[in-house]
Parts: sequence; C-alpha cells; structure tokens
Amino acid sequence: MSSTIGKNIKISIFGESHGKGIGVVIDGLPAGESVDIEELKDFMKRRAPGTSDLATKRKEGDIPEILAGLYQDRTTGSPLAAMIRNSDQRSKDYSNLKDIPRPSHADYTSYLKYGGHADMRGGGHFSGRLTAPLCIAGGIAKQILAAKGIYIGAHLSSIEKIEDKRWDHVEITKEELLSPGKKEIPVIDEEAGNKIREKILEMIKDLDSVGGVIECAAIGVPGGLGNPIFDGLENRIAQMIFGIPGVRGIEFGTGFEGTRMQGSKHNDSLQIQGEEVKTLTNHAGGINGGISNGMPILFRVGMKPTASISMEQDSFSISEMKNKKLVIKGRHDPCIAIRAIPVVEAALAIILLDEMAGEESGFKRD
Repeated sequence: MSSTIGKNIKISIFGESHGKGIGVVIDGLPAGESVDIEELKDFMKRRAPGTSDLATKRKEGDIPEILAGLYQDRTTGSPLAAMIRNSDQRSKDYSNLKDIPRPSHADYTSYLKYGGHADMRGGGHFSGRLTAPLCIAGGIAKQILAAKGIYIGAHLSSIEKIEDKRWDHVEITKEELLSPGKKEIPVIDEEAGNKIREKILEMIKDLDSVGGVIECAAIGVPGGLGNPIFDGLENRIAQMIFGIPGVRGIEFGTGFEGTRMQGSKHNDSLQIQGEEVKTLTNHAGGINGGISNGMPILFRVGMKPTASISMEQDSFSISEMKNKKLVIKGRHDPCIAIRAIPVVEAALAIILLDEMAGEESGFKRD
C-alpha cells in the first residue's frame, strides 16, 4: 500500500481503523522548530469523533503520543514519530463485511487487490480514521507555517442547496480565515450553519447521509513556490487532497465556473500596490503555471455523502457469488464533510511546508 508522500519532508501513515493504533512518521523536518502540543491537541479535537451530535458516536480522544523527534517542544531534526492508540473499536459490527462488501467502499476493490488479506474492520487502512495521523503531521506543519506568517483555514461552503458565504478571493484577513474553525459547524454565516444543522439531523432521522463542499485558503504564501507541468503546486495539492477518503473533486479559484467566463473577465490583471505586485482579481486561486503568485491560495473540495448508511442496500456474497441484501451496522458520520475540514487544512499545510523546505529561503529564521 502506498501511504507515503513528500519530496523534502516525507510523511508515512500507518495503522488500521480497528487495530491497536494509528500513526505517522515525519522525516525531513528541520531541527529547532517550535511545536505547541496543546495547540496540536486542540487542532486534533476538530477532527475527533464523538464530539458532536452531528458526528459518529465512536469516541476516540485522538491524543497524539509523540514517540520521537521532539525534545523540549522543539523538533530535533530526526524523524518525528507519533501514534494514537485506538480505544473504542466495535469490530463485531463489521464481521460480515469480509464476505459482503459495502457499496461505494473499498471493500471489494481491496479484495481484488489484496486477495482478502487486508484488515477491513471499520474500513481498515482505507478508513477515514487514518486522517487522524494526517492531522498530526498537518497540525505541526500549520504551526511551523504560522511562525512564518502563513495561515491556513477552511469552512463548509455548502451541503445540498444550502450555501455558506464565500471568502473574498483577493483579500482574506487572518481573523476571517481562522474564525470558522472555532465553531461546531465551521461556516462564515451563522444562518447557513443553522440550516446545515437541520439538514444533517434530518439525514440522521432518515438513516441517510449527505455530502458537502469545503472551501480552503492559505494567506501569506510567498510567490515562487512550485514547478511547471507535472510537478505544479496544484498537482501536488490535488494529489494530497485525493488521499483523503471521500473526496470526489477539487477546483482552484473560480474553477469550473471560470469555463463560463470570457477571457477579459477571467484574466487576473496585475498591479503594483506599494512594494508588492498584486492581482485585482484571483480567479486563478493564487497559482499560475504551477507556481504560487503571492495571492491567497484558494480551492474547493467536493466530499461525497458518507457511504455507510443504515438503510438496506444491494450487494453480493463473495464466497457464494450470489446477490445479497446488506444492512451496515456501526457508528458513522451523517456528513463527513464537517470533520474533513481540518483534514483539508492539514493536507494543504503539509504540501506548502514541503515546498518551502525545497527553497533555501523557506527555513531561514530571524
């Protein structure tokens, strides 16, 4: 299984949803970077299960245990290893899934690839549970970037036809960027948040689920990060984002909406403002030719409805090769997009830090 990513800073994710634990190894972090463990724990809580009536009832503290690579709250330069011990597994809820795969899960494709040897309890290594160690790496990366004046935030842009307000693509303040992450439902507009809550509670009642769109942005990113063609900044961000279970698409700037615009409207005109070069609009989402241009990096991520729903569905028996009915047991999110918001932030932070590590100026300290 390919669970390692990175060029200058490499992260490797390990574990299964119902195994003894899950974790991450981060190789390439420079020595001497400050890491606030309490701040990391607060970031992890945003993704942790069992913290809201809108999320799965599985209760995991998701408290990271740093095994190596951190001394007196600073990185040592050696690989940083961290682990989360699983504590609230109910594997019996998944006992029939080895033979009857769940629709829109990786159960069947895993069987085709690994011949039934993969641990698929709770989704195993394919589970969204594996985004917890991703958030350890991303939470640390966010802190290192913030110390350099780079901030990352995200909000729930929409579910079904309920739309949150959008950020100004040209000017996003630090407060505007970070404030949604402090809310139970991370939105800009409180009224939209109330409607979203009602919709999710409706899904719970109906034994169903709903998808959503996440808008993510980074401010303070210097121009010049990335490369053209196959190793562009969009390419690398997209690869990382698609490593998050449930992601169905990504668009940068105005994305597909831009295909309906004329060039005279879509072009981001350049202008000198003080000592900086800015664009008057930001339809590109802060990236041109695979390289950051100094404007806010902004993209939207589409999350599918949670595949695990409690109503009866059609599947088949692998051993009998007969069609079967399936009712999925266990505890599942009615809308995975909410808990995926900090995961998207983490994914962006990891890529930006990796890109900066490849630039000589990226880790110069004052």
